[in-house]
Formats: sequence, structure tokens, C-alpha cells
Amino acid sequence: MRKWRWHLMALAGLLAVALITVFVVGGDQQQPPEPGLRPPENVPRVLVAMGDSTISGEGAGDYEPGTNGENGDWCHRSRNASIHKTGMPDVAATISLACSGASSAQVGLGEAKQYTEPSQAGRLAVLARQQRVVAVVVAVGANDDPSFANSLNSCVEAWFDTGKPACSLSLGQGWQRRIDAMVPKVTKVLGDIKKVMAGAGYQDSDYQLVLQSYASPISPDVLHSLQDLSGCPFRTEDLEWVRNTAVPTLTTGLRKAAQDSGARFLDLSRAGNGREACSSTDPNREWFRRLAVQWTDLRAQERATHALQESFHPNAAGYEQIGRCLGEFLAIGGRSASCLAGPDGNLHAAPTVGS
Repeated sequence: MRKWRWHLMALAGLLAVALITVFVVGGDQQQPPEPGLRPPENVPRVLVAMGDSTISGEGAGDYEPGTNGENGDWCHRSRNASIHKTGMPDVAATISLACSGASSAQVGLGEAKQYTEPSQAGRLAVLARQQRVVAVVVAVGANDDPSFANSLNSCVEAWFDTGKPACSLSLGQGWQRRIDAMVPKVTKVLGDIKKVMAGAGYQDSDYQLVLQSYASPISPDVLHSLQDLSGCPFRTEDLEWVRNTAVPTLTTGLRKAAQDSGARFLDLSRAGNGREACSSTDPNREWFRRLAVQWTDLRAQERATHALQESFHPNAAGYEQIGRCLGEFLAIGGRSASCLAGPDGNLHAAPTVGS
């Protein structure tokens, strides 16, 4: 998701520091490959991740060199990202093209850039000719019309200013319209991916195309003692709206985009239940980062506006759980599944009835 630009006035000495969350062709007709062209043989089999911060690994640290602010690149591709935690057999490598804050325009084909990086689909076109892509996993949409960043910014501002109404009152009125406007953009991204894969000789049956949704990093079950700048500065009614309305509605829209494009769909909307930020006295039991400040970044002007970038994203444990579920989903049949906690406390892929 795009970074949440929050002016945390109450943080002494941190005026104007922004929190930035970087949380087709329609129809499901197969894109035929070029005549006589087939996927490359005798090359490594790879999994590929594309999209925004929720799949790049924002919040998990251990970022690939060159993606932690160097030369303006803040894509924050983490070695702890879920694509690297699937445990899939017979895969030589996992490759991430994802970038924090990416919108559909940069993930699909086109000239849009994110933090200096060009089209992800354009780079996939090259990669698919060099290595044997067995699956492409995509997380995109929250940075389009839903503008999750600005939406949550409004919620934090409402927490600061008790004279303002709850953010859910204003956001809720147009939320469905935003989701409806997002759907065709995500559908086009998936169509662009199918187009470049066909251009590299792949038929739809040669690889899996998966669209995953978003988990809610916060919930109304937040501990009251942490419902402030020490953890989660949100009003309870806004937390309820985010978990019970905003995220489920976003999920429904993404499910439609997957159906319209013929992609598989992995529902993460309930993946964090009980493990959200500020849900425990022990942060090690949570799968999402609380409000987090990289204090050393405040020493340099070019890094200061990214000091809060990791907040409210999955942590390394959260990405490991999502990766486990994703690996199970890639190994089973069915068009869709949900990542839900099992009796063992871990996330597992629960197939959707009738999929």
C-alpha cells in the first residue's frame, strides 16, 4: 500500500514527518502465445512477485541493496517477503519485482515509474524469456482509487483532533465508488501480465497467475493502553470501519478483478485476525508492525520523510505466515482460497466452497 502521510504533531521534535504506507484486457479468454514460441527450457524455474508494499516485504527489514533509499529507490524489497517463504519444491529461485507504493499504472505496462523503477510488467516480459516462470503472484489496487494511504491519514488526523468527526463517516460515503473505479485498473494489470507471458511463449496453463488481497493490520480489538502514539493512534469506530467495511469491500472488488481476468484469488482479509498491531502486550505475538519510527533516518533530509514507512505492515513473522499460506494455495487446485489460522495457530489456505 502506498505510504501513509501522517503529520504526527504530537511526536516531539518531529514536525511534518510523513508516514507513508506503501500498504487488460477484460475477460478470462486465454492469450495465445506467438506461433511456435514456447517457454524457455533447461533454465531455472522461478516464482515471481509483483505489486506494492504488501508483497515487496515492507516492514520486514533486510531490504535488498538498492531498495532502501539509495538513489531515491524506496521499493523496500525484503528478503523476508512472503514470496521467499512459500516452501515450494522444484523452484530454483523466488524473484520480486514489487515496489512499495506501486499503483496499477506502474505494475502494468506503460511509462509510469515508482521510486525510479519502470514498469514491473515490462521487466517480467524480459524475465519470462530468460527463466521458466511457474507462477506470478500480484498484490495491487490499494494505491489506486481507494487511496488507502490518504484514507488512513484521515483516520489518524481524526484521532489527533477530537473535534473532527470519525474518518469513517466521510470515507464510508464514497468507499464503494472508489472500489468500483479500481476494479478495471487491476483487471488491466492482470491482462498486461497475461499479454507479456503470451509474448514469451507461455499459454495460460503453463503458469499460475494469482491475485492476493490485503489483510487488515489494525482492528477494534486493540489494547486501550496502545491506542495512542505508543502503538496505534486510531479511534475505535474507525478501527471498526477499517476491519469490518473498508478491507472486506476492497477484497470483494479484487475478487471481481481476478474473476474477470481468469486469475486465481487468495483472500488475505482475515489473515491477521487476532494478530493485528497492538493486539497483544507482547509485540512478538503480533504479525504487523505498530507505529514505528526509524530514528536514524531523521538525520538526513532525503530520508526523513520515509522514517515511518514500515508502520502497520506485516513484520517478518507475518510475511512468513502469508508465505506459508501462499505456498499451500499454489500447491492445490481451485480458483480461490482464504488464508485462515488453523488449530496449530499458523495460516493455511482454506479453499473457497465451489471454487
